[in-house]
Amino acid sequence: MRFSDWHQKAWRRRTALGILVFLPAFLASSYMAGALPSPGNPWLDDATVLVFGILTAWIAIGFWTAVFGFVVLLRQRYATPLIEEPTQQPLAKTALIFPIYKESPERIMAAVEVMFRDLERTEKLDGFEFYILSDSDDPNAYVREQWAWAEACRALSAFGRIHYRRRRSNIKRKTGNIADFLKRWGHRYDYMIVLDADSLMSAGCLTRMVGLMQANPKVGIMQSVPGVILQQTLFGRIQQFTNRLYGKMYAAGLSFWQLGDSYYWGHNAIIRVSPFVEHCQLPRLRGRALLSGDILSHDFVEAALMRRAGWAVWLVPELAGSWEETPPTLHDELIRDRRWCFGNLQHLRLLFAKGLLGTHRLMFVNGAMSYVASIFWLLYLLLGTAVIAWHALIPPNYFPHGHSLFPVWPVWHENLAILLLVVSAIILFLPKFLGLALVILQRQTALFGGWVHLSISVVIEIVYSMLLAPVRMLFHSWFVLSSLLGHRVMWGRQRRSADTRSWIQTARVHFWGMLVAIVWSSLIYALDPSYLAWLLPIVLALILITPITFLSSSTRVGQRARNAHLFLTPEECQPPEEIQALGQALRERSTAGARARPGFSAALTDPYVNAVALARLSPVARHYNEEVNLTRALYSARLLARGPHALNPSEQFAVLNDRQLISELHERIWALPENQALAWNLYDA
Repeated sequence: MRFSDWHQKAWRRRTALGILVFLPAFLASSYMAGALPSPGNPWLDDATVLVFGILTAWIAIGFWTAVFGFVVLLRQRYATPLIEEPTQQPLAKTALIFPIYKESPERIMAAVEVMFRDLERTEKLDGFEFYILSDSDDPNAYVREQWAWAEACRALSAFGRIHYRRRRSNIKRKTGNIADFLKRWGHRYDYMIVLDADSLMSAGCLTRMVGLMQANPKVGIMQSVPGVILQQTLFGRIQQFTNRLYGKMYAAGLSFWQLGDSYYWGHNAIIRVSPFVEHCQLPRLRGRALLSGDILSHDFVEAALMRRAGWAVWLVPELAGSWEETPPTLHDELIRDRRWCFGNLQHLRLLFAKGLLGTHRLMFVNGAMSYVASIFWLLYLLLGTAVIAWHALIPPNYFPHGHSLFPVWPVWHENLAILLLVVSAIILFLPKFLGLALVILQRQTALFGGWVHLSISVVIEIVYSMLLAPVRMLFHSWFVLSSLLGHRVMWGRQRRSADTRSWIQTARVHFWGMLVAIVWSSLIYALDPSYLAWLLPIVLALILITPITFLSSSTRVGQRARNAHLFLTPEECQPPEEIQALGQALRERSTAGARARPGFSAALTDPYVNAVALARLSPVARHYNEEVNLTRALYSARLLARGPHALNPSEQFAVLNDRQLISELHERIWALPENQALAWNLYDA
């Protein structure tokens, strides 16, 4: 298939998907209309049927995507028809960029070291350069990042090939960080590969991506499907397991019907620099109106802008050697979802932007529905409660059409209700068993710990996901409502390491959910106890969520699951060399002690850290006016008299950006009397 004819194939596939989604949703709605108790309230019944139809269509999209992916992978065909394979021509210049914000510099530089050595070993290093692009607004984080960068460059002899830059003004967050890089250095490179702070990619994956881009000159963005690695908590290990067991199947399904109108996920992807600079500048949503400001979820919009300009965007599931990490606990996942929810809802303001393709407009709706669907589910449950209340509190009208010889008896079609329940369960859970079947049919069960442990893991994961679903529903519903009410979202540092909260802290997070469950179930029981079974799974999940969340956030429980051969993945049973090297690099850095964590005071006292800080600044002498010199003298006097904590963060940054002042303070601090030098520790804790 050439790029000239994939559009027609995409149209046929998407038409088939639309029919497969909306026809079952229509039939399910018809059955729901017949299953409701009658006679009832027509407004309640119609609303219930409508919401049920929307929910059925929503889950059917995921179902058929999984089915498409299952068939593609079972036939052992690529989902992506990129038939122009890489040639033997030299690789074009490519920048590997890591936009970061107060991340662990040890984790970042460990990944950089592994990727650098891997490219060096395969003799492909000449085509790549690394950029650590920091937006950190903490002086201690800034010093640690500089120090970690210098240590890695020294160990790898990579000065001039691994670059570090911190912006002084982090406007537009990640997108502004990347835009600043492109403005300064983008002209040097044909491509850039965007990575997150927790990303890792093999040399084989990197070189293949560049080769594919060179062989397919109409492709603007190519997105890999990163696998999840290095998870220690039970929650993280289950997410890692599901990503590996089902993720590639879903990705193959997405690629099957999206083809060249695909997603960009913001990381572990390669981008053609020239069209990205020309066409993918993000608009700022104007005013103080709803969902205004900088676009938080930038990646979907950038893919849409790239396609609007005529460049293809491909999701390529068959690219091996791409990995990432995920939030280690449910609480961390919900914090991330809060940002994603706001960003995805912002896309609705771009729904009618000029020139966008219909496919990407639908992707905007689909992205928003990832969170709005929780509102529909909650509304469906509330409508169900209202129907129960109507029939419990309002006496039936046996003669709704006036005087008649025969009364109209209330009817409840229990068989139809059971049928709908079974069909809904099939749509929800069959994809999970398709993922299991795919592994068994491809004889890969040994890579997941054997078919017995794999099957047990799947069953536990299904139960666990059912328990978390009501909690996510409530939180996502609140995220949507708060966003629509104008609440702003702060884009903070994403926590990537496990830190188990106490029982009290966990219970405080889920208190309102437990209260809703208790009040709701009490109301249903008072109206009609027989209906409580209908709500019981949701109620129990919300009541039990505190112990479930607490235990699943534990690395100890996660290790016990691993020792029991549960939730194993191929990357654990047969770890690739890159993941082994990353683990070794992280262990070496974790045992390096306090020296691995220098801070502001170390930049002024430690000779090596001070030398690194000086080397990052321009050697050209700067001249200051009298007012600035007075401020510099004041900072110096306060530091010498009271120690490093005498200045606030903005004042510390002013010192760190002043080459002459850093050098003078270093000499004067080492000349302090012993009683004054006590205020200075060699390294900050």
